[in-house]
Amino acid sequence: MNNKRWTTLLVCLWWLSAACLHAADVSEVKWDRHGLMIDGHRVCPVMGEVHYSRIPADEWDGEVRKMKEGGVTMIATYVFWNHVEEQEGIFRWDGQRDLRSFLEVCQRHQLPVILRIGPFCHGEVRNGGIPDWMFQKGCKLRSQDKTFLSYVEKLYRQIYSQIQGLQWKDGGPLIACQFDNEYRGSGDYLMALKKIALQTGFDLPFYTRTGWPELSKPVPFGEMLPLYGDYADGFWDKDTRECVGNYYKAFNFKAYRSSTAIGTDMIDYSKISNLKPQTSNENYPYFTCELGGGMATAYHRRPFVYPEDAYSMALVKLGSGSNLLGYYMYHGGSNPESSTGITLNENQHTQGTANNDLPVINYDFQAPLGEFGQTYPQYYMLRPLHLFMHDWGEALATMTATFPAPQDLKRGQDDELRWACRSQGDQGFVFVNNYERLQDLSPKKNVVLEACGVRFPRLTIPAGCMAVFPVNIDGIRYATAQLLARRDGCIYLMQIDGIPTTIAMQDGKTLRNVKPQGMQTPVYKNLYLLTRREAEHFGLSAAPREPVSVDVAYEKVKTAGPLRQIVKGPAKVAEAPTEAEWDDAAIYRITLPAGAKHLLSIDYQGDCARLYAGGKLIADHFQYGRPFLYGLWRLPEGCSELQLRILPLQEGAPIYLPREADRTPGEHVKHIKITNEGL
Repeated sequence: MNNKRWTTLLVCLWWLSAACLHAADVSEVKWDRHGLMIDGHRVCPVMGEVHYSRIPADEWDGEVRKMKEGGVTMIATYVFWNHVEEQEGIFRWDGQRDLRSFLEVCQRHQLPVILRIGPFCHGEVRNGGIPDWMFQKGCKLRSQDKTFLSYVEKLYRQIYSQIQGLQWKDGGPLIACQFDNEYRGSGDYLMALKKIALQTGFDLPFYTRTGWPELSKPVPFGEMLPLYGDYADGFWDKDTRECVGNYYKAFNFKAYRSSTAIGTDMIDYSKISNLKPQTSNENYPYFTCELGGGMATAYHRRPFVYPEDAYSMALVKLGSGSNLLGYYMYHGGSNPESSTGITLNENQHTQGTANNDLPVINYDFQAPLGEFGQTYPQYYMLRPLHLFMHDWGEALATMTATFPAPQDLKRGQDDELRWACRSQGDQGFVFVNNYERLQDLSPKKNVVLEACGVRFPRLTIPAGCMAVFPVNIDGIRYATAQLLARRDGCIYLMQIDGIPTTIAMQDGKTLRNVKPQGMQTPVYKNLYLLTRREAEHFGLSAAPREPVSVDVAYEKVKTAGPLRQIVKGPAKVAEAPTEAEWDDAAIYRITLPAGAKHLLSIDYQGDCARLYAGGKLIADHFQYGRPFLYGLWRLPEGCSELQLRILPLQEGAPIYLPREADRTPGEHVKHIKITNEGL
């Protein structure tokens, strides 16, 4: 055998042995009616949505790391068609559109990814992600029209070119993909999309679809897992009053998985007759993909979301039987720059999803991690629940949900405590929720909770209280504190504010009125009790920095012109200002100190505002009670001056402003500073 053939043989043998070793390292993923199993172990993942094309590529690594530190164990992201093929036939996978590089970042952080590949996505993107040029093809979109599917095939082949070698079977992070979004027609269309994907080369452990509303014709069982969602409020509601719609139902424990509040701008639930629980759902695991981590602001409706909203909904879904909590969004972002000069935000004058006027750039979503990676309070508030799911998920996953409290409570109903149990055999968890968004629920006195034959002492459940209590878990008969984490044989619990901590052990010992002793001192044997703040920061690599801020100089250089006429657009809601109307905005000059690299925070009175650098729009904001932010590290090198434009708020404008918003007519800059708060 000559040297060349011998070398070739050695290379082949090396490749074959490496492939075999690699195959042995790939974790086996299965699912059943309870949930996911990885290498035979049941898991309760925490899935966080982040849109890679809405974040600069050089920030991906740090932001994915922060998501993981927040307790996220799985990533979800859209591939927006018009972000990657805005011009027909020209696919862009560069910069922040580089899907492959983003998947490699997730792989480095050992986070599985569910890819939502459309063709329709929504996500408050122009046309729901379908490119403008597709509307000129004379075919029926989101259907089995052969012309439409031929373009979908080109899209899927391009996506496959990015994920090749990064699928789960290859040892990559890509564990599943979702077809289309919020689709209510025949499942035959979704199956046609799956067929194209499989023929292209997609070969994943499972596939998903959004489960709201029910399809007019189901897909065959097991082909796609239906995933659900809920929100505390909706920017899409046409009603501009407070507390409209069915969002209050998200705070009630219930067996019904779907929601009649989600996506009401696209779905008229009053015309759908099959809204009762579907028995076929019981054979699927109960997963969510759109549990509101926050909420976007549309021009006509600007909800202010509280951290308790996200925490309460998550706890309620977990107590109702969900074994995968998927947040939309977990990380906000900024719409990328268009290559054709159009804007890529949803608005009332586009050909698809033309129901709401969203900011041109801002997609902060008030998510746990905002547009610039800044933390909102729910980032920390949610961590204890995520740590609990990680460490006790295997036991929780097979537990059945039962509902001793009514499931059909009305908005603000205050005569019943919201609570539920999940149990199997003599083990279980009691879930308590005495919170509902924008409702003042009262303390519940003399409450008796019971699960698995164990009765808790009479309790007063404070207003706003949300908690998970263990029953016959890890040597604990019951506790009025929440399990947090297991580390090196030690068990950490979180004290529940307003409830005296009692820990009754299975060895007969009962500890009453236990006080938190911190990380170093156990309260009994291997048990540690932490305050909520200690629990929220448990295991973080670094303590939060002390906020530091520096005032920034600014001056008004132009007064606002005549007030614009606010009209209602095609969706019959107030239209955002046109480009021409921004010419009548008040203008302020902002002078930045040298080396400024943190967050620019602008507190202003007015309707909406924009920020320009060198004449180019770099950020925008609809005033709703939180400051207008911008990450200064994104500025061009040497930029020291910005222009701020503010349009005055008009008295009686047909928009919903929350309680926290400044409703004073007119416009005015109150304060501008540079801060590291939340970074």
